[in-house]
Amino acid sequence: MPDLMFPQTSTVSVRARSASLAIFLLIVAVGVSYVAFHLAIDLEPVRESSAFPYVLLGFAMLIALGFEFVNGFHDTANAVATVIYTHSLTPNLAVLWSGAWNFGGVLVSSGAVAFGIIQLLPVELILQVGGHAGFAMVFALLIAAIAWNLATWYFGLPSSSSHTLIGSIIGVGLMNQLMRGPTGTSGVDWGQAVGVGKSLVFSPIVGFLLAGLLLLVLKAVVRIPALYAEPVGNKPPPLWIRSLLILTCTGVSFAHGSNDGQKGMGLIMLILIGTVPTAYALNKAVTPEQTQAFVTVAHQASAVLGRYAPGAPVPANPRVEVEAYVRSRQMTPATLPAVKQLTDTVARQITAAGSIGTVPPSLVDNVRNSMYLVSEAFSLMEKSKQPAFAADDRAVIENCMEQLNYATKFIPTWVKVAVAIALGLGTMVGWKRIVVTVGEKIGKQHLTYGQGASAEVVAMLTIGAADAYGLPVSTTHVLTSGVAGTMAANGSGLQWNTLQSLLLAWVLTLPASIALAAALYWLFRVIF
Repeated sequence: MPDLMFPQTSTVSVRARSASLAIFLLIVAVGVSYVAFHLAIDLEPVRESSAFPYVLLGFAMLIALGFEFVNGFHDTANAVATVIYTHSLTPNLAVLWSGAWNFGGVLVSSGAVAFGIIQLLPVELILQVGGHAGFAMVFALLIAAIAWNLATWYFGLPSSSSHTLIGSIIGVGLMNQLMRGPTGTSGVDWGQAVGVGKSLVFSPIVGFLLAGLLLLVLKAVVRIPALYAEPVGNKPPPLWIRSLLILTCTGVSFAHGSNDGQKGMGLIMLILIGTVPTAYALNKAVTPEQTQAFVTVAHQASAVLGRYAPGAPVPANPRVEVEAYVRSRQMTPATLPAVKQLTDTVARQITAAGSIGTVPPSLVDNVRNSMYLVSEAFSLMEKSKQPAFAADDRAVIENCMEQLNYATKFIPTWVKVAVAIALGLGTMVGWKRIVVTVGEKIGKQHLTYGQGASAEVVAMLTIGAADAYGLPVSTTHVLTSGVAGTMAANGSGLQWNTLQSLLLAWVLTLPASIALAAALYWLFRVIF
């Protein structure tokens, strides 16, 4: 068996590795300085009466970035498995390279995945994220996800960080509902959970089938025996094969960063909104001109709602009515008048402030929550097709929803940089256990160059497509199932003991993370 862990290296490769490490560490140092500088600027206008919010912010941020660090060495090991196993790159250079491309993927991510996952949480916990229940929620789901990821990594099982985090969110939602009893509190958004679950369930199937098919096509078109050979000792493959494998590793790493990196971003934004809402509840990058456009669109949306509920009684407390609609997803005769009135209230408050960035600190939380509720109400109307808006009216509602989301669902660049650093550094450690599993323990024969390239191309394209649609997928599930697909297509056979262990880890991840997060949420609610 080839020595995967400690291949022989030349003096030139050692120098190249040292230079790469120095460059990467320089990038990290610049990134950390950038994060600290911009965080200080954002917090400078904030005047807190005590140091407690800042201590809580620092502690929560460390846990959130810790999740991304663990995510880096847990999931990204799959991206570097082929280049390390085939000796296309030395292990240290491979993880540095992958870490750098994870970094880039995070920086260009859209944020759609981040807020898609956040929508799984109970609405009242999102609205009250700065309260005791909100902090219990954030700490419970992050600690549960980190604990399960570390446990599966320790046993060398490529389980999914996405799967783990979503299970933790479901656990928090269920326990929140159990603790509150029949008081109308919401638990899990099962509609959103089913949509997320489908992407996690079907992506490994897609990976298995397409990777196997791609290998068969490759063997029919590219009839070069060297591409379908196993690694021999510590000898690297021919240059063109090395280039192919490095390219696919790059693609998977970049796609992983752009998709998985977003999971921590959404949680960090919840932490920032909960601890220092004056600085982060509303997007201060919205210009006065954009603010005026928002007010105009809000008035247009209000007029549309008025046409679809003429003469309906105005509820005494529109915000309570809208929150009940978002929580229950059941429209009542009072829903449209309530959304209309809340939209008017937001437009009036923003107009009085002059711009979204200058809303008085005492009103920031209230305005942000009202905008969030109106946006969620519009989203539900769009999904349910109730009321049946005419095409022009639907365009007005969608435009208003986009404006609301721009003001409330945003991710500062420094948050992306912080997550990118954590993910990139995590990639540099902990890869050995997973690499051996992917390279030697899935098929009865060792991984070939063509199999590794096929699995990684499919993983790269699948994750990229999911990112475009704002869906979380598991890099681990897609890539390991892709490797299994190539083994089956190649007639290499499958090691069922390993596959059973992988399947067991995948099956257990959801109930284990649900139970762990639920227990921690209950414990933290008692403590807080």
